[in-house]
Amino acid sequence: MLVGCAVNASAGDIADKAAVTRPQPAAAATVASNRAWLAQLPFSDRQDFEDARRGFIADLDEPAIRAADGHIVWDRGAYAFEAADTAPDTVNPSLWRQAQLDNASGLFRVGERMYQVRGLDLSNMTIVEGDTGLIIIDPLLSAETAKAALELYWRHRPKKPVTTVIYTHSHVDHFGGVKGVISQADVDAGRVRVTAPEGFMEEAVSENVLAGNAMSRRAQYMYGALLPKSAQGQVDAGLGKGLSRGTVTLIAPTDSIAKPIETRRIDGVDIEFQLTPGTEAPAEMNMYFPQLHALCIAENAVHTQHNLLTLRGAKVRDAKQWSSYLGATLARYGDKTDVMIGQHHWPTWGRERVGRMLADQRDMYAYLNDQTLRLLNQGYTPMDIAEKLARLPEPLARQWYARDYYGSISHNVRAVYQRYLGFYDGNPANLNPLAPVETAKKTIAWMGGADAVLKRAREAYAQGDYRWVAQIGNQLVFADPGNRAARELQADALEQLGYASENSTWRNAYLTGAQELRGGVASMPRQGTASADIVGALTVPMFFDYLAVRLNADRAAGKTMAINWDFTDLHEKYAMTLENSALTYLPNSFHPQPSASVTLERATLTRIAAGLLKPADAIKSGALRVTGDPATLGALFGMLDSFAPSFNIVTPVAAP
Repeated sequence: MLVGCAVNASAGDIADKAAVTRPQPAAAATVASNRAWLAQLPFSDRQDFEDARRGFIADLDEPAIRAADGHIVWDRGAYAFEAADTAPDTVNPSLWRQAQLDNASGLFRVGERMYQVRGLDLSNMTIVEGDTGLIIIDPLLSAETAKAALELYWRHRPKKPVTTVIYTHSHVDHFGGVKGVISQADVDAGRVRVTAPEGFMEEAVSENVLAGNAMSRRAQYMYGALLPKSAQGQVDAGLGKGLSRGTVTLIAPTDSIAKPIETRRIDGVDIEFQLTPGTEAPAEMNMYFPQLHALCIAENAVHTQHNLLTLRGAKVRDAKQWSSYLGATLARYGDKTDVMIGQHHWPTWGRERVGRMLADQRDMYAYLNDQTLRLLNQGYTPMDIAEKLARLPEPLARQWYARDYYGSISHNVRAVYQRYLGFYDGNPANLNPLAPVETAKKTIAWMGGADAVLKRAREAYAQGDYRWVAQIGNQLVFADPGNRAARELQADALEQLGYASENSTWRNAYLTGAQELRGGVASMPRQGTASADIVGALTVPMFFDYLAVRLNADRAAGKTMAINWDFTDLHEKYAMTLENSALTYLPNSFHPQPSASVTLERATLTRIAAGLLKPADAIKSGALRVTGDPATLGALFGMLDSFAPSFNIVTPVAAP
């Protein structure tokens, strides 16, 4: 999950925005819906609460973790309102239960040699005690939270040095804090080894590059980053409380796991690695510790249904392959695992319970995949299938770890449809529809105008028909974004849908939409996971691909360029061509008659890409040497768009 989002609004900004949005109380229909959940699920089952607190040693002395500049990176105290056992009317009771479980925070003993720090970030940091040093698995999202986690461990355990870091997979919340526990100098000197699954580096930096700006903006909705922490705002993120807002770092692996099953002894600890590519992440692996009878399942099995397609956007994951790997894990390790840990949530103890959870999650992803394919082969469309498969089969539906706190049946089955058939549902009426604004204007006009539609929408709202009001309200707002009554009504409908949602990401999206309909889009700093370490890990082709995505076709129309790039430290050369408003390149090649030739080192490109150095200044300093037409490079960069981090979502995007 490269979650990279510009989420660093100050607490004051969020509080001011919350004051503007005036959240409404839960309506009668929402209250009734939420209370009905109490009879649908086994709330008397408290096993997860016992597991979440088992082995507790200590928590942080202070709930807030701060960065060097003083801003709060992580604040457990913001969720103190969740202490009440009974869910408020504005939160689905099932989601309230998950939020309370995710509040378990601190250092925990899992078993012999194995500890976890949980609740200090979205993910967990696992610490295994070797003979001479520490093996750290997944050093969280931010360097500040990872440092605090390690210091918490050291306050209660022997202060052994970190000798190995293991990344279970290529999502940033599992490696971004690495420089909080080790340094690049440690690695360069051979004091620390860093192990990751094959393909880690490419996947770690690639997923959010080409569509990164849009993903970051959408992630604000998914994680509720701009919402106040309250019973009428953000209460959880499904996998944990939310995202830390610290420094994202990266140190490249020194060792890769390349075989499907590979066993290594690391500082006296035997670890059997099981590669699981193409499951929850493109590069991922489980680990079995035979001496400890412990299985680290990475993020392949968590205490919720996961995403096949995240709401922030990503490539669709393969549910069938995910299921298959869980089955293989169960067959290989199920009968010899006394405790299963994940890099989110709390452990599961006991061979029977471990086996049951692995089998159930195996079946869950297989069910979603196969039943979607069954129905699409009968001609059903994505939303048809989402309605028909609204609930998992019993008894799976009543298992807490199969509930929709993060992924959901509704958007996961639509993801399966997309994976196999794409965006088009086969109906020619949907092949080339009008754009959203034009559709909205015509729809509202045909329905008798805004006043008539508002009247009927208010009647639907009074009847608790919030899904329909959200749909028709969206048409009203897109037809006339300045219609205050329409914005308020749609916001009210989205808010009620959020209050009733079991899914944390749906709740966050609904409530963020309501907030922005009422108060507008917050201005956000361009800050997130695009740190110097991440940008520095981009390959040259990745960087050139990103330039091509930013090329404004209108400004490039009719222009041609041939640019040779020579990276002296990498011994790499590229022939770049601009023609027909397309920017392409050919590796290991030079144009015989270029418009310009550019000579530089990789570090110079990193600084330019990170916005730390302007091309003109690089030329002036000699870090970037240009022969041929000196205006060529400036002209190229002048054709590139810069992406605004806070574009509209629930209202029309302004014309460029």
